[in-house]
Amino acid sequence: MPLSDAEVAVAAALAGAEIVRRDYGRDPVRFAKTATDFATQTDLDAEAAIMDVLARHRPTDQRTGEESGNSPEGVAGRRWLVDPLCGTLNFAASTPLVAVNVALLEAGSARAAAAVDPIAREAFWTDGFQAYLRRDGDLKVTPAPDSGLVEINCDGPLDRPFVGGQLVHDPALRAAFGPRVISSTLGVAWVAAGRRAAYISDGTFRDNLHFAAGIAIAEAAGCVVSDLCGEPLHTGRGLIVAADRPTQQAMLALVEPHLARVLS
Repeated sequence: MPLSDAEVAVAAALAGAEIVRRDYGRDPVRFAKTATDFATQTDLDAEAAIMDVLARHRPTDQRTGEESGNSPEGVAGRRWLVDPLCGTLNFAASTPLVAVNVALLEAGSARAAAAVDPIAREAFWTDGFQAYLRRDGDLKVTPAPDSGLVEINCDGPLDRPFVGGQLVHDPALRAAFGPRVISSTLGVAWVAAGRRAAYISDGTFRDNLHFAAGIAIAEAAGCVVSDLCGEPLHTGRGLIVAADRPTQQAMLALVEPHLARVLS
């Protein structure tokens, strides 16, 4: 029986995660991208393993990988976005905060997605309707603000101020929430699973292969997803993923003065 899109997403992400887990703790071969960013041989091998699964099960779909770029073949309308190792710097430093992300976009929406933590052996996934955690079976995930922890992406631009960097040391945020910085989109899936109250990032996110899987899982779980001004994602700048509406409103109030400063 053919696999569903969700099953293909999970199988592909698990194939990449197996490579990441195999190489974790070793000294990886590095390929410099910029002075502060690089890929490793594990990124390349994991992406190849993911692409192999997609080619076998969805040979007519288009594919975009972080390392390999766009596939020349494929029917327009269905595209798989592949981030084989989100948190490469963490991985290279033997820090177990990484994710393998696979998402299928169709007509501008996520049809299915998986974000796998290869070290904890946890797979967060969605069929586009519900979100689940696979770890000894599949459990439906539910967002909750109870942790009081807010994940903040501090991988911002070097030539100007950005919201994430300012928020981390904001005493107003620290008075109400605990800021965390893991530098991996694994934090987005954690909001869906109730392990984080919110996730905040600068940047743009349309067809973003780093974030597509996590955002799809969060939306299916019932998280409130918006830009930094509370508008629908893609209408402005930045990203807020919140466990519920009150948490989103709290994040908007905390972000507002910093966003005004950045835009001034």
